Amino acid sequence: MTAMLKKVLTWGGIAFLIFFVAYRPQSAAEVFKSIGGGIMDIASGFGDFFSSLVA
Repeated sequence: MTAMLKKVLTWGGIAFLIFFVAYRPQSAAEVFKSIGGGIMDIASGFGDFFSSLVA
């Protein structure tokens, strides 16, 4: 039962992602840009932290 629910939610998420990109490409690009920016900020924070440990 749990595996089936996971599969349905995964495929539903993929279908929504395809729909979102196909019908609202500008909005989808903004979402991915903001997610990428957040990931870069986190990576920069880790880099600063480890640089402070070594220095």
